[in-house]
Amino acid sequence: MATSGATTGSGLGITVLAASRRQYGRSVSFEVAADAYNRFMGRYSGPLSSDFANWAGVRAGERALDVGCGPGALTRVLIERLGVDAVSAVDPSLPFIASLRQAFPTLDVQLAVAERLPYPDDLFDHTLAQLVVHFMTDPVGGLQEMGRVTRPGGTVSACVWDFGGERGPISLLWRAARDLDPSVVDESALPGAREGDLERLFHAAGLARVESGELTVSVHHEDFEQWWAPYTLGVGPAGAYVTGLEEERRTALREHCRELLPEGSFDVTAQVWAVRARA
Repeated sequence: MATSGATTGSGLGITVLAASRRQYGRSVSFEVAADAYNRFMGRYSGPLSSDFANWAGVRAGERALDVGCGPGALTRVLIERLGVDAVSAVDPSLPFIASLRQAFPTLDVQLAVAERLPYPDDLFDHTLAQLVVHFMTDPVGGLQEMGRVTRPGGTVSACVWDFGGERGPISLLWRAARDLDPSVVDESALPGAREGDLERLFHAAGLARVESGELTVSVHHEDFEQWWAPYTLGVGPAGAYVTGLEEERRTALREHCRELLPEGSFDVTAQVWAVRARA
C-alpha cells in the first residue's frame, strides 16, 4: 500500500506530509507489522480489492503488477484471477514484502518504490496502484513508471480514498481531531485525495484515454472499540497522529469519536476516486 512520501510538482503534498510529521512528533511510516496494517486499513482495502480489479478490467490470461502492494489485499485477488505466475508485486516496506513472500513463496514480489519499478518496458497487461498514489514521493513520476512497464494498449489503474470530500473510511477520525484542534493537518490535501486530482495526475503523466469513476465500500463494525483499537497501532498518518498524542488528548479524541458514531454496531461506508488509462 505505501511508497515513501507525498509530493506533486507543486510541492503541496510534501508540504502537507512534512507538516504532519512535525505535528505527530514522529515519522509517518508503513514499516509496521502486516497484521497491524491489516487491522487498520486492511478491513477496508480487502473488500475494495475485488471491485477495483473488476473496474480495471483484469481478466484471466493476462499479466498484472500490483504497485505498493502492502500486505497483499489486491495481490491476493490478482492471484485468484490470474494465477501466481502471472502476478508481480512491489512495495518499499520490508515487513509487507516478508509477509507476502511467506504467503506465496513463488510470487515475484520485490522491494521497490513506484518511481523506480524493477521491470522492463511493456511487460504487463495491467499495472494497478490501490490506495498508493497519495503516498508516492512523486505521483506523476510513479504513474509514468506504471505506464512504462505496461504494454501498449494495456491498462494503468489507480484509486485513492476521497479524503477531500470527507468520504474516506478514516474521515470521521480526522473530523473529530479537527473539532478538538483546528490546526490538525489531515490527509485531505494529499495528491489525488480530492475530486479531479487523480485524473489530473494521470494526464500530467502523459497517459491516454483517461477515465474516472467512483467505487464504494461498506464495512460492518460490531462496536466502537472494534473500530477504535486499530488507530492505536501507529499505522500511517492517522495512526501516527493518534499514538503521538499525550494520553489526556488521546482519551478526549477517543471519546469525541464515540459521540460521533452510533451506539452498538454500525457500518462505515467509504468512497474512492478511481482512474484508469491506456499505456
